[in-house]
Amino acid sequence: MKYLGIDYSVRNLPELDPEFIPFGVWIDAYEKEAEKPITIAIERDKGKISVHHTKIRGTTDSAEADYRYVERYVKFLLWSIGGFRIYLCGDSVLAKRLQKAYTLQGERAFDVQFMQDVYEVPFEVIDCAPADCPKANEASVSIGGHMEGCRIGFDAGGSDRKVSAVIDGKTVYSEEVVWHPKTEADPQYHFDGIVAAFKTAASKMPRVDGIGVSSAGVFIGNSPMVSSLFIKVPREKRELVKTIYDRAALELGDVPIVVANDGDVTALAGAMGLETGSVMGMAMGTSEAVGYVDADGNVLGWLNELAFAPVDLYEGAMADEWSTDIGVGCKYFSQDAVIKLAPRAGIALDEALTPAEKLKAVQALVEAGDARAEKVYASIGAYLAHTMKLYTRFYDVHHMIVLGRVMSGVGGSIILDTCLRILAEEYPELAKKVRVMLPDEKTRRVGQSVAAASLPEIKH
Repeated sequence: MKYLGIDYSVRNLPELDPEFIPFGVWIDAYEKEAEKPITIAIERDKGKISVHHTKIRGTTDSAEADYRYVERYVKFLLWSIGGFRIYLCGDSVLAKRLQKAYTLQGERAFDVQFMQDVYEVPFEVIDCAPADCPKANEASVSIGGHMEGCRIGFDAGGSDRKVSAVIDGKTVYSEEVVWHPKTEADPQYHFDGIVAAFKTAASKMPRVDGIGVSSAGVFIGNSPMVSSLFIKVPREKRELVKTIYDRAALELGDVPIVVANDGDVTALAGAMGLETGSVMGMAMGTSEAVGYVDADGNVLGWLNELAFAPVDLYEGAMADEWSTDIGVGCKYFSQDAVIKLAPRAGIALDEALTPAEKLKAVQALVEAGDARAEKVYASIGAYLAHTMKLYTRFYDVHHMIVLGRVMSGVGGSIILDTCLRILAEEYPELAKKVRVMLPDEKTRRVGQSVAAASLPEIKH
């Protein structure tokens, strides 16, 4: 197979998506004849800088392949790490093309606006001489695993909120309440819901020593800078959203509170269940949520918003409606992937159904042994295997936990079995290194809200 003049090889293509071009596989093929060194550095909050040294081919014939490689590489780094300033050191032509793309008028306008909202500074791409390239400045952050005392764990989902009262690591009370944060414009609705959950859990314990929150979104400290939960709240009320969790905690007094991205808390729950680190958690639900805990049980302070990171280079791939880009993770590891693939398998879905109802319809078919539905889930399993090749390039993963609505029942087993088979056949070294699995019973018992409860360190 060939893409932009680069030969690459994939044996197990997704049956329902044979045009799929795995980014991780193509990268390896491209780099084999790359000789011109370049450096990509990405700066984020508090002067933290991630530096990646790589090479491009740098010939006249390879100009389009070079740009595709660098543009997708930068895009992946941006959504895995986060940042507001990209330094491209060593090739002015590529830097200038990136500068044009990463403006509010360019093809990466969504990315620019998102990162400006997160970091609250203008986004820029800097053409940099190799000698002037900034040095790496990384700092991992210890996360969770604290069990002592009386704690509240809160999990803010898009359709329900869960809260647990936890005393010395044991859950004494849990409840799940339906709410509709994504359709509410008044931040008071969200605030009242959060406070009600906190107070309910507090009433089940003699005192509250700390509060931990797992929430969708990108956080700087405890502030949700961008979050789908508050998508309807107008920009002029942004300050009320940024302070919402800290203000809610004050309703219980001077109680320490720590807020973390729900993907990272998923990885933390996995690490606590497995009693080890180097854990990536991937939840396939409405979208793709990813988190990562390193070998020391720390988070890296990265965004891990891999729903918007590229996985497929096929230029006819489905576009994500929000980010407008093609070939990004949320169309491969979510209910959207099932809905996308079902018609290709010959399954007609009623357009009047919601996305969640369409997923349930395909799930019912696969549970009944429908061969067409089985192909849908096997194709997602192929996506996952080939994408592991990409994710493990940027993350040191030894345990990959896959969960979420898409992974439930027979369909989830097909995804996992297909993924493991392809890893063994095409990527044997990866198959030996990474254990891909559904959450085991212990991890399930830890749960999202209990893992969240472990976030704050209580000072005595």
